Amino acid sequence: MRLFYYLFLKPVSALPLPVLYLFSDLLYLLGYRLLKYRTKVVWQNLRGAFPEKGEKELKPIMDDFYRHFCDLIIEAIQMFSISKEEAVRRCPVVNPELVEELYQKGRNIIIVAGHYNNWELAAFALGLQSKFTPAGIYHPFKNKFIDGRFIASRGQYGMKLIAKQETKAYFEANQDKMDAIMFGADQCPHTVHKAYWTYFMSQETPVMFGTEKYAKEYDYTVVFGHIRKLKRGHYEMEFEVITDQPRSLPHGEITERHTRMLEQDIRKAPQYWL
Repeated sequence: MRLFYYLFLKPVSALPLPVLYLFSDLLYLLGYRLLKYRTKVVWQNLRGAFPEKGEKELKPIMDDFYRHFCDLIIEAIQMFSISKEEAVRRCPVVNPELVEELYQKGRNIIIVAGHYNNWELAAFALGLQSKFTPAGIYHPFKNKFIDGRFIASRGQYGMKLIAKQETKAYFEANQDKMDAIMFGADQCPHTVHKAYWTYFMSQETPVMFGTEKYAKEYDYTVVFGHIRKLKRGHYEMEFEVITDQPRSLPHGEITERHTRMLEQDIRKAPQYWL
C-alpha cells in the first residue's frame, strides 16, 4: 500500500481536477457500463425508495448516480493534495453567521448530515470557514498506513478524526473545547435492536441514535448540514438549527427531525445520495 500511495495515489491527487475527471469518465464506462458494478443492488434500492416511479423515471437517476459516484472517488483522491483556497472555493458555507452566533454563545455543536453530495469535502472545508474545530466520526481503515495517510490529509487544516469506538471518550475529554462534531445520519447501525426505527425513503429503517444520544447527554446544539451540488466538483453547505435545547425534546424527536431533513434533500436530487 505504501508503494501504491506514493507512486500512484499521491501523484494523481496533484493533477488538475479537469484531468482527474477524465479518469472518472473512464471509471464510469468500465465500472457501470461494462462491468455493471452492483447495478442489481442499486436498482433494487431505487425501486424500494421510489415505489411510485417507473423504469423510465428511475433509469436516468441510476445513470446520474453512477456518474456522481465515480466523481466522488476522484474527488476523494484529490483531497490528498487540495489547498485551503480550493477547498473553500469548491464548498463554501452559505450562512456562516449561524454557526458564528453559536460560537459566540459558547455553544458546542453537533452537525448531522447524510452521505449526500460530497459530504467529505464539506466537512473538510468547514474548519476553514468557522471558528469551531471540526471533528468527524469515522470508521478506521484496516490498513494502518492508509489510515494514517487519511488522518493526515483530512486533518492538515485542523479537522480532527475520531474513531467510532472512541466517540464517548472524546466527548468526555473535550467538553470545554469549542467543537463542531459531525455525525453521518444515514449509516447502517451494527446493532439494529438498539437503533431508532422510523419510516425513511418509503421503507421501515433503523437509524443510528448517536446524534440524539450525545446531544442530550452533553447538551450540544444540533445543526443539520444541507449539502448541495452546484456543478461538477462544486458544492455548498447551508446550516439549519434542529434544536438549541436538546434535553427539552421528547425521545426520538431530534432523530425524526434530521431524518426528515435528509429525506427531503434526497427526494429533490436522489442521484447524489450514496
